[in-house]
Amino acid sequence: MSRALDAKKKDLRAVSTQLKEMIAADGGGVTVKNAVHLHGLCGGLRSGEITIEGNSGDYLGVLNDGALIRVTGNAGKYVADNMTRGTMLVDGDTDYGAGQYCYGGTVVVKGSAGDFTATMNKGATIIIGKDVGDEVGTYMLAGDLVIVGNAGHNLGNYLIRGNIYVGSQWASLGHNIKEEPLTEADVDKLQGYFAKYAIKADPLAFHKLVPLSEKPFYK
Repeated sequence: MSRALDAKKKDLRAVSTQLKEMIAADGGGVTVKNAVHLHGLCGGLRSGEITIEGNSGDYLGVLNDGALIRVTGNAGKYVADNMTRGTMLVDGDTDYGAGQYCYGGTVVVKGSAGDFTATMNKGATIIIGKDVGDEVGTYMLAGDLVIVGNAGHNLGNYLIRGNIYVGSQWASLGHNIKEEPLTEADVDKLQGYFAKYAIKADPLAFHKLVPLSEKPFYK
């Protein structure tokens, strides 16, 4: 059973301390209410199941290393920044820079995401249920980025490694990126993602984008 933590009129240090104490007590779930004013909440957690009721502030789940964090509303800027393990679930939209510099784990945004989503992704699975902004997947180094809707300008700019899957269209592609046919393994992988996170999408309708070269800065 989830316990409640009301963050109203409390600062980040007070709420973070109380949250860690509640997780350490029995490892159960915690629901945090009235937390939109807090930036950096759930930073560096290694365990626990935390639900943010309503909207969250910026840098939610920064350096997450194993916790399951869910937002029932919208998330601010830089959600799951530098995450290494764990799962971030956002029922609504995210602002600028979701899933930047992630080394691992999974980020699922059921709504849309802003510019520079998945910049320098180093191994996470990042799934966006609707549209994304510009410069998404810039300097991606590993992992999967799945965009169910449309993408903006310079998608996958200087893609180094990893895969980008797009269910609809993009305004323009960046440097060092090309489209190639889906494989049976790609379709199976996308089906698995969509089934696990209850996303309605047809894997066969997706485009697959990959790097032209793993060394685009050398001739």
